[in-house]
Amino acid sequence: MDGKYVKVKGYDQKIPFIYGIDYLTHDIPVGLLAPSENEEAYYKFFILLKTCKYPFQIVIADDNGAVRPALAKVFPTVRVQLCQNHYLENWRQALAIRTNEKYREFFYGLNSCFDPKLHHKVREARLQYLYFRYGKYSSVVQTVLVDVAKRSNELFAFKYRLEHCPNTTNIIESFNSHLQGRLKSIKGFQSFHSAERWLNAWMIRRRTKPFTDCEEPFKHLNGKSSLEIALKKDVKFPEILGIKRKDNS
Repeated sequence: MDGKYVKVKGYDQKIPFIYGIDYLTHDIPVGLLAPSENEEAYYKFFILLKTCKYPFQIVIADDNGAVRPALAKVFPTVRVQLCQNHYLENWRQALAIRTNEKYREFFYGLNSCFDPKLHHKVREARLQYLYFRYGKYSSVVQTVLVDVAKRSNELFAFKYRLEHCPNTTNIIESFNSHLQGRLKSIKGFQSFHSAERWLNAWMIRRRTKPFTDCEEPFKHLNGKSSLEIALKKDVKFPEILGIKRKDNS
């Protein structure tokens, strides 16, 4: 799940189009244009997901404080997985890793703790080593390690009895890049309503257009549209934009 900001006439700043991508099918269940990226907007987004009976198990998102309270109201049992790329990038910038060597070695060690193949006991041992190696006399390093410990349930939620669960928002970021390319030629919308209609059309097109360049582990999606994959076999494929469901019989 992510928010892509678009320019709409009548608003001083760009406003968010909030949408989500299903990891296994790459489908877009729902999308919502909102005046701001706040709790109310996410509440409406989750209500839409609940209305369409989406089998929600976990949400992967960046560290947005509005997501958790909205999610708890609609899907109290659904877990949050923080995007590890965003989380590590925030610390990379805070510690000035690219321009200052002071915490660089520590950060590289921290980064290794986020290897998705690590057993949680190995990860804990590595974090403990980082404390004794770099943090015993450094309040900055201690702050980082304490934050990792406090957020461990959300940083490593993908490891807890959830198959095929990602730990980053990489897939939706690639969709954002495609959307940005389309928006660049438009340069903004004349009204909220016109922006909604265009974004709805974009979602329909993305959901009904067959994939052509998916790589492993999603190579099997090529030649099919995300909506075709997401729909149950006994559900009639909507004839949108003249596109019909393939007969696999």
